[in-house]
Amino acid sequence: MTKLLLFLTIVSFNQITTQNKKLNRCNCCTEKHQQFDFWLGNWNVYNADGKLIGTNSITKNYGDCMLKEEWVSTGSNRGTSTNYYNKKDESWNQVWVDNSGYNLVLKGTFIDGRMVLKSEVVKGRNSEYYNQITWTPNNDGTVTQL
Repeated sequence: MTKLLLFLTIVSFNQITTQNKKLNRCNCCTEKHQQFDFWLGNWNVYNADGKLIGTNSITKNYGDCMLKEEWVSTGSNRGTSTNYYNKKDESWNQVWVDNSGYNLVLKGTFIDGRMVLKSEVVKGRNSEYYNQITWTPNNDGTVTQL
């Protein structure tokens, strides 16, 4: 009876250890999931004239599966975005929401060393357009966002 109990204990421990190893595996630690990592960090944000317009904090969350942006302008604007790589269609996606009620949904890819995301076509009063944002890592460690 003691040998049987010891055997069952060892088998149970091995099953728990194997399950824990599977759970600790990093599902988003792939090259594709790391394409936007150049944006990670705490940033002072300047406009084209060199004037400070806000701060931005970009962090990785949920097992490195999501980048979270937290924007604070020098005025009253605040916003956040969730950014993630979709393995199914091999696209990068962003969902932005701010304190004015504005939201933006973007989709795109990492191409030629830049992250390029754009919205679906938006119908204006007299025309159609889409929103596009491009992030480019610079040699000095900064990032340009257009």
